[in-house]
Amino acid sequence: MVEPSASFFSRARRDIKRNRLIYLMALPILAYYIIFHYAPMYGVLIAFKDYSPSLGILGSPFVGLKWFREFFGSYYFTRLLRNTLLISIYSLLWGFPAPILFALLINEVRNKFFKKAVQTITYMPYFMSLVVVCGILVNFTSSTGVITGIVEALGGPKSNLLANPNYFRTIYVASGIWQNIGWGSIIYLAALSGIDPALYEAATIDGAKRFRQILHITLPGIMPTIIILLILNVGNIMSVGFEKIILLYSPPTYETADVISTFVYRKGIVENNYAYSSAIGLFNSVINFLLVIAANKISTMTTEVGLW
Repeated sequence: MVEPSASFFSRARRDIKRNRLIYLMALPILAYYIIFHYAPMYGVLIAFKDYSPSLGILGSPFVGLKWFREFFGSYYFTRLLRNTLLISIYSLLWGFPAPILFALLINEVRNKFFKKAVQTITYMPYFMSLVVVCGILVNFTSSTGVITGIVEALGGPKSNLLANPNYFRTIYVASGIWQNIGWGSIIYLAALSGIDPALYEAATIDGAKRFRQILHITLPGIMPTIIILLILNVGNIMSVGFEKIILLYSPPTYETADVISTFVYRKGIVENNYAYSSAIGLFNSVINFLLVIAANKISTMTTEVGLW
């Protein structure tokens, strides 16, 4: 009787021999993930040690959950968690549907020149450097900026909007939608192109108007794509990009702008407290992992569509 392990390795060898060129093409990608994603996981040990660069990871004394307890009991924990969740949830609620709606609107345009022009214009902000985008936001929201002038005309205050904690999240989310709506719509437009035109023809014969066709043909047709992207976005709720926030926030707006990733940056890079920042980063990653698992499980149970 052939052992299961021997049978497995035999099949694996035959498959590699038969598809050796495909495996050869996959080697650089595999090497990339091993070197830059899996090998660095060894550094997770720092979160459980009183790390000192001179002693190294293995030579530094083990402190257990000290840094986790210190973070959970600190004054900043509640503020950081609240800001991270609020900014991520606002971005998800407003930013996630925006490319879908935009793709649906673009799909209804019949003038090809106008359609291409709108797509090109909306793609452009995505390719702009984040530093340039943040520079534009700083100038436009200053006390003499264009956006501040519009706010003043609508009855708002004439002041530096980015220095006001009450406006920071709105500016962050709105600018993110402006920068990503065109690029984010590409995958939905691709999904829309895969819907059978015969379905629309049949619906037209049955008397369905455009709105009913969108509701009963278009949206169900792209629903698997929407669900997959929603799961991936839910998995990044705790990972608010610190680059943009660092470029926009200031001490007066820490109350509403400071998030976990910016706190990790200040503790790890600025203050050289590597162990403390590693513990916070590990906590962040574990929460994101659990969110992906939960979102995928709920999606599989309710719609039978999931990542796995």
